[in-house]
Amino acid sequence: MVLALMGAPQAQVLTPAPGGNASQSSVEQWLLRLHAASRQRSYVGTFVVTTGNYMSSARIWHVSEGGQQLERVEALTGVPRSTYRRGDQVVTFLPANRLVISEKRDSLGIFSDVLSRADASMAQFYQLKAIGRDHVAGLWADVVQLVPRDSWRFGYRIWTEQATGLVVKLQTLDPLQRVLEQAAFSELQLTRPISGAEIGAMMDNTDGYSVKKPELITTTADQQGWQLKAQVPGFKSMSCHTRQDSGSVVGHGPLQWVFSDGLASVSLFIEAFDAMRHSKLQGHDQFVMGATHMQTRRVGDWWLTVVGEVPQQTLQMFAQSLERKK
Repeated sequence: MVLALMGAPQAQVLTPAPGGNASQSSVEQWLLRLHAASRQRSYVGTFVVTTGNYMSSARIWHVSEGGQQLERVEALTGVPRSTYRRGDQVVTFLPANRLVISEKRDSLGIFSDVLSRADASMAQFYQLKAIGRDHVAGLWADVVQLVPRDSWRFGYRIWTEQATGLVVKLQTLDPLQRVLEQAAFSELQLTRPISGAEIGAMMDNTDGYSVKKPELITTTADQQGWQLKAQVPGFKSMSCHTRQDSGSVVGHGPLQWVFSDGLASVSLFIEAFDAMRHSKLQGHDQFVMGATHMQTRRVGDWWLTVVGEVPQQTLQMFAQSLERKK
Protein backbone atom coordinates (compact mmCIF):
# COMPACT_ATOMS: atom_id res chain seq x y z
CA MET A 1 0.00 0.00 0.00
CA VAL A 2 0.95 3.71 -0.62
CA LEU A 3 -0.47 4.82 2.90
CA ALA A 4 0.90 6.10 6.27
CA LEU A 5 -0.35 5.32 9.75
CA MET A 6 -0.68 8.60 11.62
CA GLY A 7 -2.16 9.95 14.85
CA ALA A 8 -2.02 13.11 16.92
CA PRO A 9 -1.71 13.60 20.67
CA GLN A 10 -4.62 15.52 22.15
CA ALA A 11 -6.28 15.77 18.74
CA GLN A 12 -9.36 17.95 18.61
CA VAL A 13 -12.72 16.91 17.20
CA LEU A 14 -13.17 18.53 13.81
CA THR A 15 -15.73 21.33 13.70
CA PRO A 16 -17.09 21.52 10.16
CA ALA A 17 -18.29 24.61 8.40
CA PRO A 18 -22.01 24.84 7.46
CA GLY A 19 -23.02 21.91 5.28
CA GLY A 20 -20.51 19.56 6.91
CA ASN A 21 -17.41 20.81 5.05
CA ALA A 22 -14.37 22.06 6.93
CA SER A 23 -12.67 25.31 5.98
CA GLN A 24 -9.41 25.34 4.02
CA SER A 25 -7.45 26.23 7.17
CA SER A 26 -9.09 23.26 8.94
CA VAL A 27 -7.88 20.95 6.17
CA GLU A 28 -4.30 22.11 6.65
CA GLN A 29 -4.41 21.97 10.45
CA TRP A 30 -6.05 18.55 10.52
CA LEU A 31 -3.58 17.03 8.06
CA LEU A 32 -0.58 18.46 9.89
CA ARG A 33 -1.89 17.14 13.23
CA LEU A 34 -2.09 13.66 11.75
CA HIS A 35 1.36 14.02 10.24
CA ALA A 36 2.89 14.81 13.65
CA ALA A 37 1.13 11.98 15.47
CA SER A 38 3.10 8.92 14.44
CA ARG A 39 6.14 10.43 16.14
CA GLN A 40 4.35 10.69 19.48
CA ARG A 41 2.37 7.49 19.97
CA SER A 42 3.29 3.97 21.06
CA TYR A 43 0.95 1.06 20.43
CA VAL A 44 0.60 -2.63 19.59
CA GLY A 45 -2.07 -4.10 17.37
CA THR A 46 -3.18 -6.42 14.59
CA PHE A 47 -3.45 -4.70 11.24
CA VAL A 48 -5.50 -5.96 8.28
CA VAL A 49 -5.43 -4.79 4.64
CA THR A 50 -8.29 -5.79 2.34
CA THR A 51 -8.16 -5.36 -1.43
CA GLY A 52 -11.04 -7.00 -3.27
CA ASN A 53 -10.89 -10.69 -2.39
CA TYR A 54 -7.32 -10.42 -1.12
CA MET A 55 -6.55 -9.93 2.57
CA SER A 56 -3.24 -9.63 4.42
CA SER A 57 -2.53 -9.06 8.09
CA ALA A 58 0.38 -8.23 10.39
CA ARG A 59 1.16 -7.72 14.05
CA ILE A 60 2.70 -4.30 14.79
CA TRP A 61 4.72 -3.04 17.76
CA HIS A 62 5.38 0.69 17.45
CA VAL A 63 7.49 2.65 19.97
CA SER A 64 8.03 6.38 20.21
CA GLU A 65 10.92 6.95 22.60
CA GLY A 66 12.99 10.07 23.11
CA GLY A 67 12.10 11.41 19.68
CA GLN A 68 13.12 8.17 17.98
CA GLN A 69 10.70 5.87 16.15
CA LEU A 70 11.13 2.10 16.33
CA GLU A 71 8.83 -0.54 14.93
CA ARG A 72 8.50 -4.29 14.60
CA VAL A 73 6.10 -5.83 12.05
CA GLU A 74 5.43 -9.58 11.91
CA ALA A 75 3.59 -10.81 8.82
CA LEU A 76 0.69 -13.08 9.74
CA THR A 77 -0.12 -14.01 6.13
CA GLY A 78 1.95 -14.72 3.03
CA VAL A 79 5.71 -15.28 3.12
CA PRO A 80 6.99 -15.38 6.74
CA ARG A 81 8.97 -12.22 7.43
CA SER A 82 9.79 -9.76 10.19
CA THR A 83 10.47 -6.11 9.46
CA TYR A 84 12.14 -3.70 11.88
CA ARG A 85 12.46 0.06 11.59
CA ARG A 86 14.65 2.50 13.47
CA GLY A 87 14.42 5.98 12.02
CA ASP A 88 15.02 5.55 8.29
CA GLN A 89 16.82 2.21 8.71
CA VAL A 90 14.71 -0.82 7.73
CA VAL A 91 15.78 -4.42 8.30
CA THR A 92 13.72 -7.33 6.91
CA PHE A 93 14.31 -10.92 8.08
CA LEU A 94 13.33 -13.72 5.66
CA PRO A 95 13.72 -16.90 7.74
CA ALA A 96 12.97 -19.33 4.88
CA ASN A 97 16.01 -18.01 3.00
CA ARG A 98 18.08 -17.16 6.10
CA LEU A 99 18.41 -13.72 4.53
CA VAL A 100 18.36 -10.20 5.99
CA ILE A 101 17.85 -7.14 3.80
CA SER A 102 19.09 -3.93 5.41
CA GLU A 103 18.29 -0.64 3.69
CA LYS A 104 17.26 2.98 4.19
CA ARG A 105 13.74 4.21 3.53
CA ASP A 106 12.23 7.66 3.97
CA SER A 107 8.89 6.79 5.54
CA LEU A 108 7.95 5.12 8.81
CA GLY A 109 4.84 3.13 9.58
CA ILE A 110 2.87 0.24 8.21
CA PHE A 111 1.15 2.68 5.87
CA SER A 112 3.92 4.24 3.89
CA ASP A 113 3.04 7.70 2.66
CA VAL A 114 -0.44 9.05 3.35
CA LEU A 115 -0.25 12.42 5.09
CA SER A 116 3.52 12.13 5.36
CA ARG A 117 4.11 15.32 3.43
CA ALA A 118 1.02 17.35 4.26
CA ASP A 119 1.33 21.03 3.39
CA ALA A 120 -0.86 24.05 2.75
CA SER A 121 -1.30 23.28 -0.95
CA MET A 122 -3.22 20.09 -0.21
CA ALA A 123 -6.37 22.07 0.58
CA GLN A 124 -6.43 23.09 -3.10
CA PHE A 125 -6.94 19.47 -4.10
CA TYR A 126 -8.91 17.90 -1.20
CA GLN A 127 -11.98 18.98 0.71
CA LEU A 128 -12.41 17.80 4.31
CA LYS A 129 -15.89 16.62 5.35
CA ALA A 130 -16.89 15.51 8.85
CA ILE A 131 -18.92 12.27 8.80
CA GLY A 132 -19.54 11.42 12.47
CA ARG A 133 -18.13 8.76 14.77
CA ASP A 134 -17.80 4.97 14.74
CA HIS A 135 -16.44 2.06 16.77
CA VAL A 136 -13.20 0.47 15.48
CA ALA A 137 -11.07 -2.16 17.24
CA GLY A 138 -13.01 -1.53 20.44
CA LEU A 139 -12.27 2.22 20.35
CA TRP A 140 -14.43 5.23 19.49
CA ALA A 141 -13.20 7.09 16.43
CA ASP A 142 -14.07 10.33 14.63
CA VAL A 143 -14.73 9.78 10.92
CA VAL A 144 -13.87 12.28 8.19
CA GLN A 145 -13.72 12.12 4.43
CA LEU A 146 -11.16 13.73 2.14
CA VAL A 147 -13.01 14.48 -1.08
CA PRO A 148 -10.84 15.16 -4.16
CA ARG A 149 -11.54 18.43 -5.96
CA ASP A 150 -10.58 16.97 -9.35
CA SER A 151 -10.33 13.63 -11.15
CA TRP A 152 -6.55 13.20 -10.81
CA ARG A 153 -6.76 11.53 -7.38
CA PHE A 154 -8.88 9.21 -5.26
CA GLY A 155 -10.77 10.12 -2.10
CA TYR A 156 -10.23 8.81 1.43
CA ARG A 157 -12.37 8.02 4.46
CA ILE A 158 -10.37 8.12 7.70
CA TRP A 159 -11.16 6.99 11.25
CA THR A 160 -9.09 8.58 14.07
CA GLU A 161 -9.26 7.41 17.70
CA GLN A 162 -11.03 10.15 19.65
CA ALA A 163 -8.67 10.49 22.62
CA THR A 164 -5.36 10.37 20.75
CA GLY A 165 -6.10 11.08 17.08
CA LEU A 166 -4.36 7.87 16.00
CA VAL A 167 -5.59 6.60 12.63
CA VAL A 168 -7.28 3.25 13.22
CA LYS A 169 -8.93 2.71 9.83
CA LEU A 170 -8.55 4.10 6.32
CA GLN A 171 -10.43 3.49 3.08
CA THR A 172 -9.45 4.56 -0.43
CA LEU A 173 -12.54 5.51 -2.47
CA ASP A 174 -13.22 5.70 -6.20
CA PRO A 175 -15.34 8.53 -7.74
CA LEU A 176 -18.51 6.48 -7.10
CA GLN A 177 -17.60 6.17 -3.39
CA ARG A 178 -16.82 2.48 -3.73
CA VAL A 179 -14.08 1.16 -1.45
CA LEU A 180 -11.00 0.24 -3.47
CA GLU A 181 -8.88 -0.71 -0.49
CA GLN A 182 -9.23 -0.77 3.28
CA ALA A 183 -6.56 -0.78 5.99
CA ALA A 184 -7.64 -1.12 9.62
CA PHE A 185 -6.69 -2.36 13.06
CA SER A 186 -8.79 -5.31 14.16
CA GLU A 187 -7.30 -5.02 17.66
CA LEU A 188 -5.28 -2.17 19.16
CA GLN A 189 -3.72 -1.31 22.54
CA LEU A 190 -2.63 2.29 23.05
CA THR A 191 0.26 1.46 25.35
CA ARG A 192 4.03 1.26 25.07
CA PRO A 193 4.20 -2.37 23.95
CA ILE A 194 7.93 -2.98 24.21
CA SER A 195 11.06 -0.93 24.81
CA GLY A 196 13.05 0.61 22.01
CA ALA A 197 16.12 -1.22 23.29
CA GLU A 198 14.35 -4.57 22.86
CA ILE A 199 13.34 -3.79 19.28
CA GLY A 200 16.85 -2.57 18.52
CA ALA A 201 18.39 -5.75 19.91
CA MET A 202 16.15 -7.96 17.75
CA MET A 203 16.86 -5.77 14.73
CA ASP A 204 20.63 -6.02 15.19
CA ASN A 205 20.74 -9.78 15.84
CA THR A 206 21.58 -11.19 12.40
CA ASP A 207 23.45 -14.29 13.59
CA GLY A 208 22.91 -17.18 11.18
CA TYR A 209 21.65 -14.91 8.39
CA SER A 210 23.27 -13.59 5.24
CA VAL A 211 22.98 -9.80 5.12
CA LYS A 212 22.23 -7.94 1.91
CA LYS A 213 22.61 -4.14 1.91
CA PRO A 214 21.21 -2.50 -1.23
CA GLU A 215 22.15 1.17 -1.34
CA LEU A 216 19.96 4.05 -2.51
CA ILE A 217 22.00 6.52 -4.55
CA THR A 218 20.39 9.96 -4.56
CA THR A 219 20.29 11.74 -7.89
CA THR A 220 17.96 13.98 -9.90
CA ALA A 221 15.93 13.35 -13.03
CA ASP A 222 17.73 16.28 -14.64
CA GLN A 223 21.12 14.69 -14.00
CA GLN A 224 19.84 11.44 -15.51
CA GLY A 225 18.54 13.20 -18.63
CA TRP A 226 14.77 13.09 -17.93
CA GLN A 227 12.03 15.67 -17.61
CA LEU A 228 8.23 15.99 -17.65
CA LYS A 229 6.86 18.16 -20.44
CA ALA A 230 3.60 18.61 -18.47
CA GLN A 231 2.96 18.60 -14.73
CA VAL A 232 0.14 16.65 -13.09
CA PRO A 233 -1.80 19.14 -10.89
CA GLY A 234 -0.82 18.90 -7.23
CA PHE A 235 1.95 16.31 -7.62
CA LYS A 236 5.44 17.45 -6.66
CA SER A 237 8.75 15.70 -7.18
CA MET A 238 9.81 14.27 -3.80
CA SER A 239 12.88 12.12 -4.52
CA CYS A 240 14.90 10.48 -7.25
CA HIS A 241 17.36 7.63 -6.81
CA THR A 242 18.85 4.45 -8.15
CA ARG A 243 19.27 1.27 -6.13
CA GLN A 244 22.63 -0.50 -6.09
CA ASP A 245 22.99 -4.02 -4.73
CA SER A 246 26.24 -5.11 -3.11
CA GLY A 247 28.83 -5.85 -5.78
CA SER A 248 26.79 -4.45 -8.67
CA VAL A 249 27.94 -1.71 -11.04
CA VAL A 250 27.11 1.78 -9.77
CA GLY A 251 24.16 3.38 -11.55
CA HIS A 252 22.97 0.22 -13.33
CA GLY A 253 19.79 -0.19 -11.30
CA PRO A 254 16.43 1.27 -12.40
CA LEU A 255 15.87 4.95 -11.73
CA GLN A 256 12.95 5.65 -9.36
CA TRP A 257 11.41 9.13 -9.52
CA VAL A 258 8.76 9.71 -6.82
CA PHE A 259 5.94 12.26 -6.86
CA SER A 260 3.33 13.02 -4.19
CA ASP A 261 0.40 15.35 -3.61
CA GLY A 262 0.82 14.80 0.15
CA LEU A 263 -1.64 11.89 0.22
CA ALA A 264 -1.21 9.84 -2.92
CA SER A 265 2.19 9.03 -4.40
CA VAL A 266 3.34 7.93 -7.85
CA SER A 267 6.64 6.24 -8.74
CA LEU A 268 8.23 6.29 -12.18
CA PHE A 269 10.69 3.41 -12.70
CA ILE A 270 12.97 3.89 -15.71
CA GLU A 271 15.36 1.22 -16.99
CA ALA A 272 17.08 0.26 -20.24
CA PHE A 273 14.76 -1.58 -22.63
CA ASP A 274 15.42 -5.34 -22.62
CA ALA A 275 13.82 -7.05 -25.61
CA MET A 276 13.89 -10.46 -23.92
CA ARG A 277 11.92 -9.26 -20.90
CA HIS A 278 9.94 -6.24 -22.00
CA SER A 279 8.68 -7.35 -25.41
CA LYS A 280 6.51 -9.92 -23.64
CA LEU A 281 4.87 -7.13 -21.66
CA GLN A 282 3.98 -4.93 -24.61
CA GLY A 283 0.26 -5.08 -25.25
CA HIS A 284 -0.36 -5.70 -21.53
CA ASP A 285 0.41 -2.19 -20.37
CA GLN A 286 -2.11 -1.74 -17.54
CA PHE A 287 -2.60 -3.46 -14.19
CA VAL A 288 -5.09 -2.81 -11.39
CA MET A 289 -5.23 -4.21 -7.85
CA GLY A 290 -7.60 -2.31 -5.60
CA ALA A 291 -6.36 1.27 -5.38
CA THR A 292 -2.99 0.45 -6.94
CA HIS A 293 -2.69 1.04 -10.66
CA MET A 294 0.26 0.42 -12.96
CA GLN A 295 1.11 1.32 -16.55
CA THR A 296 4.11 0.45 -18.72
CA ARG A 297 5.38 1.81 -22.03
CA ARG A 298 8.49 1.95 -24.13
CA VAL A 299 10.22 5.33 -24.37
CA GLY A 300 12.83 5.00 -27.10
CA ASP A 301 15.63 2.83 -25.72
CA TRP A 302 14.04 2.83 -22.28
CA TRP A 303 11.27 1.00 -20.46
CA LEU A 304 8.95 2.95 -18.15
CA THR A 305 6.79 1.51 -15.35
CA VAL A 306 4.47 3.95 -13.54
CA VAL A 307 2.85 2.80 -10.28
CA GLY A 308 0.60 4.64 -7.84
CA GLU A 309 -2.61 4.68 -5.85
CA VAL A 310 -4.23 7.06 -8.32
CA PRO A 311 -6.63 6.75 -11.28
CA GLN A 312 -5.28 5.33 -14.54
CA GLN A 313 -5.61 8.72 -16.25
CA THR A 314 -3.15 10.18 -13.74
CA LEU A 315 -0.58 7.49 -14.51
CA GLN A 316 -1.22 7.99 -18.21
CA MET A 317 -0.45 11.70 -17.94
CA PHE A 318 2.83 10.94 -16.16
CA ALA A 319 3.72 8.28 -18.74
CA GLN A 320 2.95 10.49 -21.73
CA SER A 321 4.73 13.50 -20.24
CA LEU A 322 8.05 11.76 -19.58
CA GLU A 323 10.69 12.56 -22.17
CA ARG A 324 14.44 12.56 -22.66
CA LYS A 325 16.07 15.96 -22.44
CA LYS A 326 17.35 17.25 -25.75
